[in-house]
Amino acid sequence: MKRWFWFVLSISFVLGACSADDKTSANPDGKIKIVTTIAQIAEPLSVIGGEHVEVESLMGPSVDPHLYNATHGDITKITNADVVFYNGLNLEANMVDIFDEISASKPVLAIGEVLPENQLLEDETGAVDPHVWFDLDLWKQGLEAAVEELKEYAPDFADDFEASKQAYFAEMDEVKDEAMKLSEIPSNKRYLVTAHDAFGYFGRMHNLEVVGLQGLSTDDEIGVSDIQETIQIIKEYNVPAVFIESSINDSSITAVIEGAKGEGVIVAQGGELFSDAMGEAGTVEGTYLGMYRHNVETIFEALMGDGN
Repeated sequence: MKRWFWFVLSISFVLGACSADDKTSANPDGKIKIVTTIAQIAEPLSVIGGEHVEVESLMGPSVDPHLYNATHGDITKITNADVVFYNGLNLEANMVDIFDEISASKPVLAIGEVLPENQLLEDETGAVDPHVWFDLDLWKQGLEAAVEELKEYAPDFADDFEASKQAYFAEMDEVKDEAMKLSEIPSNKRYLVTAHDAFGYFGRMHNLEVVGLQGLSTDDEIGVSDIQETIQIIKEYNVPAVFIESSINDSSITAVIEGAKGEGVIVAQGGELFSDAMGEAGTVEGTYLGMYRHNVETIFEALMGDGN
């Protein structure tokens, strides 16, 4: 890493340490300044924290957290934050050292890493699946840990945080109930084919067989054999549709569709799913619950069709 980066970082740590003890927000309006990596953390916490917080996500729509490198501006934002949250479980692989260092001067929490290990998924190599926000029950536990961190930081607002959390969790339960419609998809169509293996927790929660061309990280390579194996699954189970992802180039899914067509099998492009990133701010899909609902509806409509 470039020397200037570590120079800026070291200066930032000193400044952060000087003010860490008084727990006084740097915000002129007294709001707790929260910085997160992904919007799946930022947006729920902005709702739960309400008027007491100012939340900023470093990674916006269409940004791939697996490949993301912190910028100079990110370091400044992290340094000026009161509390920092990230997913962990190697999702933000290029930023782990930064969070380890900054945790000496302020609260920093990897909310995926507080979850019970026996509830986490692993791939065939033993790597932990970091996409835990697709299991609504697990994500509750992660958000619960984040809220507890906020309560400890600002105990005067603890009751407000708790009340808002309970209201938000009730909305999560509503989304979970709505997603039960996925059980109506016939068993021979319950195959969720996407660009990379981001939907394991979603599949486990909703009883779908998930097929990702890439592995858990988008840094993994896609070979001709991966595409051909996916085509064979489509042929064998008559999969009606495959899906692109908002934060990943659609070339691999296009190759699957064209390859299947070349073998006499027509498979539809079922629509765009939000996996590692949410939608644009200000849209329904730019909220965690809205993003989840969008995915449920898109998958349901595409897999209930005949794909022709």
